[in-house]
Amino acid sequence: MSITTPTKAPFGVGLMKGLGVTLKHLFKKPTTQMYPHERPDLAPRTRGVIALFDENCTVCMLCARECPDWCIYIDSHKEKLPAQKEGGRERTRNALDRFAIDFALCMYCGICVEVCPFDALFWSPEFEYAEYEIGGMLHEMDRLREWADTVPPPPALDDGADSPAEVADAIAAKEKELDAAQAKTDEAAQADAAEEPAPTAKAKPAAKTGTNVADVHVEGAGEQIDQAVYDEQIAAGKSERMARAKAKAAWVRAQKKAKLAEQAEAEADGGDGGDGGDEPAADAGASAEAPPKQALADVHVEGAGEIDQAVYDEQIAAGKSERMARAKAKAAWVRAQKQKQLDDQDGGDP
Repeated sequence: MSITTPTKAPFGVGLMKGLGVTLKHLFKKPTTQMYPHERPDLAPRTRGVIALFDENCTVCMLCARECPDWCIYIDSHKEKLPAQKEGGRERTRNALDRFAIDFALCMYCGICVEVCPFDALFWSPEFEYAEYEIGGMLHEMDRLREWADTVPPPPALDDGADSPAEVADAIAAKEKELDAAQAKTDEAAQADAAEEPAPTAKAKPAAKTGTNVADVHVEGAGEQIDQAVYDEQIAAGKSERMARAKAKAAWVRAQKKAKLAEQAEAEADGGDGGDGGDEPAADAGASAEAPPKQALADVHVEGAGEIDQAVYDEQIAAGKSERMARAKAKAAWVRAQKQKQLDDQDGGDP
């Protein structure tokens, strides 16, 4: 077996290679960040420290029970709450006294953040909480609450992704509440519009025609809309699709009622021709020339985005949400403006 001896490199080759590496990196931008003068760019889901939003904590103890290191310490006491309604029973709830995490024992598994059912624990990107003594790693509730202000907002959903179930349920419940309030407002507006002067002796009620509102056919029901209803729905915060649908339905109802009124008037005129003329002719001419009273729903109001401040203050004082209070205040302002226009028209008639 022959042993080959390595050839000896010429003198100074190794030195030149080292200087070449040095010259190669001499003019490059350094990759080292000069901490703490330069702050690092952290990932959005960095597990820096666990933050507490104590307003959401219900002391369910689920995080402390699931923690594999038993590094979460919670103390609480029970307190009584007054009854929500008169004559009701008092309630009790757990009030949080202490919430501490020993980060000297924590292994940053994130189980406590995942199992919290009330969104009271979050990951914060803060990482500068080193201490000179290991006992200082036990951080109490006030320090954990300060870190909650540094929690970044959740990332945006992907295109086409469904919103969280709790968000969708909250939106659906709010829309249902607003729809109920709008239905009450519509009923009140219809009641105001239904208030008409008592019929004369010669007038006959429309109910005797035997025709129901649902049986009347209206041409062009898919094209026309009631602009006043549309403006009210938009002012109440409804979507354009819902506002247009309700405005179409309101227009169709108004047209059907107008047709029924015309039929009733035609029948009344036909019945008058066979009578012996018991009523004076002057009264008949006056009733024929009297213009029909305009309904409240048919009045259009410009600038339906205003609100009735008194109604808004009453709703807020009653504990209603700001959105609900603003919707009712807008509807009240629109009704007041419509009634004012009707009063002005009545006052200006000769």
